[in-house]
Amino acid sequence: MKILIVNGPNINLLGRREPGIYGSVAFEDYLEQLRKRYPRVEIDYYQSNVEGFLIDRIQQAGFEVDGIILNAGAYTHTSIALQDAIRAVPAPVVEVHISNVHAREEFRHRSMISSACRGVICGFGLDSYRLALEALMQ
Repeated sequence: MKILIVNGPNINLLGRREPGIYGSVAFEDYLEQLRKRYPRVEIDYYQSNVEGFLIDRIQQAGFEVDGIILNAGAYTHTSIALQDAIRAVPAPVVEVHISNVHAREEFRHRSMISSACRGVICGFGLDSYRLALEALMQ
């Protein structure tokens, strides 16, 4: 099984960015743990702060992988273009958020991409990625 994790803007700063909200573990360290826990799953990873690059990666991989785990960061709340990219590919996409976006600022309560995704997982810290991976494995 091949899964692609796509992280959007500012996720590259995990471990240093607002640790009270996002924790103190860098994503690369968590990814290493995830790969060890699921050795039979090929987990590819991509991160960009640029919306167009995220769209390009979804389009490239969406015809080759068995699923995509997407944390679009702030683009979640603004990007119809990402929604269109998700709809354009056959791979199922699970939307993931580290924090509970519904317990935060009002503007974070609306997702422009949820309607195109297989499901949404939020609020479980980095463990949200594991839950998304397990959902895609089933």
